[in-house]
Amino acid sequence: MTAPFVRTLRTRCDTRSLGTAIARALRPGDLVILTGDLGAGKTFLTRALANELGAASRVTSPTFTLVREHDTPRGLLVHADLYRLPRDSAALDEEVARLGLTERRAEGAFLVVEWGQEAVDMLGGAPALFVSLAIAGDSARTATLWGPRAGDIV
Repeated sequence: MTAPFVRTLRTRCDTRSLGTAIARALRPGDLVILTGDLGAGKTFLTRALANELGAASRVTSPTFTLVREHDTPRGLLVHADLYRLPRDSAALDEEVARLGLTERRAEGAFLVVEWGQEAVDMLGGAPALFVSLAIAGDSARTATLWGPRAGDIV
């Protein structure tokens, strides 16, 4: 695994730029794990990533639906949010399996998962990228990135 690097996101434009850079680095079947406090910008970052991939549908939070799929010219983007799932290991594994995320990833979908750090193995393991967002002010955020694709993000 590559060493983490930190990027300061002073504005929403900076966050959009990061989402664009992430999308450009992704390959079919890649898993991206997003972590961070509520309101840190995980869905906003995913929206920017989806826009760069060319998604025609609007990206909204999958907190209550758990999974949203977006067709893009580069392939299917699957955006999941595991926040509402049980935290105990057996129940979490069962729920993640029920969602079919591993299968979608194996089919070549780009898989972006909010709150997925505890389910990495059930998501097929080996995330291409971890992104941890932290609130650093009214509109500022800090993004810490690590994983095999982190070095490809400029």
